[in-house]
Amino acid sequence: MELPAVSLKAIILVHWLLTVWGCMNHILPASYAWGNFSVLAVGIWAIVQRDSLDAIAMFLAGLLLTVLTDIIHISVFYPTHDHLSDTTRFSVGMAIFSLLLKPLACYLVYRMYRERGGEYTFNIGVTSAGQDRSTYEPIDQSEAPPQWPPPGKAAQPPY
Repeated sequence: MELPAVSLKAIILVHWLLTVWGCMNHILPASYAWGNFSVLAVGIWAIVQRDSLDAIAMFLAGLLLTVLTDIIHISVFYPTHDHLSDTTRFSVGMAIFSLLLKPLACYLVYRMYRERGGEYTFNIGVTSAGQDRSTYEPIDQSEAPPQWPPPGKAAQPPY
């Protein structure tokens, strides 16, 4: 079953709205807001530069990191007392809903990364020893310098 095509703008809009609602009450710390809003800013960069692999890869990496940080924020700062106001319940519920939607958003952003020409694996700049180099042209071996005069011509006398 194929998932429908979802716009990057829709993903950012939904997560922005859920993050705003998650920050309505002061239950979660400022680092929750800073982390999520900065990743959404990178997502806006990915919208503006449609052909940039770096922008979409950084947005995907940021979403993956905010999954981890959101789990930590919600688990550490979740209120322990039984008498929670409706605003607190709504705010924490939207933060949890945002967290639950992030794996789906990561999958959709990864598909967009692949559509932009990204590889299946992320390259961190380390080359493997078994890499096939048969198509590479060696640049360390220089060609023989041209002979003067060419072999078919006779040398000219000095002036």
